[in-house]
Amino acid sequence: MTAYWFLSFSSHLYSFYQLRRFSKEHEVSLDREVQLEKGYLIWGFKKDPTDFEWSFWNEWAWQSLLWSLIGHAVLSRLADNFLPRFRLAVITVYGFLSAGWLLGVRGVTVLMLHLSISLVVAQLRSPSLSWFCSLLLLSTLNVTALQDLQRGWYTSEDQYYLLLFSTAVCSLRCISFSLELCWHPLQAGGPNHCTHLEEKRLKTLIFQFYKLTAYCFYHPLFYNGPIVTYRDFSERIERPVCKVSVVYVLSGILRVCVWWCLAEFMIHFMYMHAIQSNETYLEMLPPWALGGLALALVQFFYIKYLVLFGAVSLLVRLDGLEPPKLPRCVSIVYSFTGMWRHFDVGLYKWLIRYDFSISSSFVWVCEREGDILHCYGHGYLLLQIENLTSCLVSVYYLVCRLYNSNHNFKYAFYVSLYFTIQTSLFSISPTGWSSVAVPVVAFLYCFAQVGIEWDMR
Repeated sequence: MTAYWFLSFSSHLYSFYQLRRFSKEHEVSLDREVQLEKGYLIWGFKKDPTDFEWSFWNEWAWQSLLWSLIGHAVLSRLADNFLPRFRLAVITVYGFLSAGWLLGVRGVTVLMLHLSISLVVAQLRSPSLSWFCSLLLLSTLNVTALQDLQRGWYTSEDQYYLLLFSTAVCSLRCISFSLELCWHPLQAGGPNHCTHLEEKRLKTLIFQFYKLTAYCFYHPLFYNGPIVTYRDFSERIERPVCKVSVVYVLSGILRVCVWWCLAEFMIHFMYMHAIQSNETYLEMLPPWALGGLALALVQFFYIKYLVLFGAVSLLVRLDGLEPPKLPRCVSIVYSFTGMWRHFDVGLYKWLIRYDFSISSSFVWVCEREGDILHCYGHGYLLLQIENLTSCLVSVYYLVCRLYNSNHNFKYAFYVSLYFTIQTSLFSISPTGWSSVAVPVVAFLYCFAQVGIEWDMR
């Protein structure tokens, strides 16, 4: 295991070094094409600003979101100490006003319209209709006329994108609430003590609308997640909040700061996003630098979501909720199934509870993400290949057990792992496979051994 750890770290560092050399050699031309920013974290280094998501959330964090999240934490603690019975109402009003402050009256009106339509359809207690309604509402995000109209509401493109992200995440919560209401009407139904039928229906509808608003406008999770199902949210949000030590809070803040610094260091040290967006540079990359580019991109994606999910998960825990686990390091995930299961745990649990097949999950995500359909199609194909080979390996293992064979099951697993990796690399870069196949598979084998050992512990 020591050898596996050493080789894994060495391959990462050496490939990153080769990518850094390539970045430095072409810094002038990259600066001319993408306008590298002046670095402020590391003296003498420029910064690659071309990862839209990182730049977008960084700008919004320093502009307003960081301060509104701190305001939520303070208000929630005050409400818990002085108005414990009304804490949910207080943080709901705060979340609603915060959304109105950033998205404007029209943006909040769009969200409230989505909530209202979803709730009305959910009264029919039909999961199929609720799904259809949600997908129909989600498809409106891709209607050009509505996009142009909503862009006209704001002075900057970033405000429109904030509304877009908020609406997409809100659609997940509307589906969660609607399906829970279809399956457990009494649980989300509200008051049952009214004697008059119409009065009872009205009060029940108002109660449901309040619960849905509290769930959708919960401020820490409002803009970007992680996803928490309505069942988990409703079970914990109104319970008494456990006291959290100052040491725990400070250590959580320190971890997020370290992750943020690491992400910033990567885009100061390697210009991977600028390089991967230009086909000319991709063709010029030597093999080790190309491997460094692939590793840097996925590692940055992982660290980015540690920051985005880690900060809000800390606030969620302070409110007494149990947030989904943070993403697992991609270098020790040794299967596509594991990546799907362990990276965005909240989305995975949401899909497991509310979706009915792997195929429909990918269709739904493609509909939500729009222009990256080919990426999810590729991932879906590899996932199916991995499932097939896993079944074959399981049969092989069963036969070995029946005949008291001493074949190592782990060896059989790596046959399927190698097959999946080979398929992936052939589809990504068929040229040059013969020259890099042995070291690539060797180092991926080390990564997989580290990941399996990690899982066993």
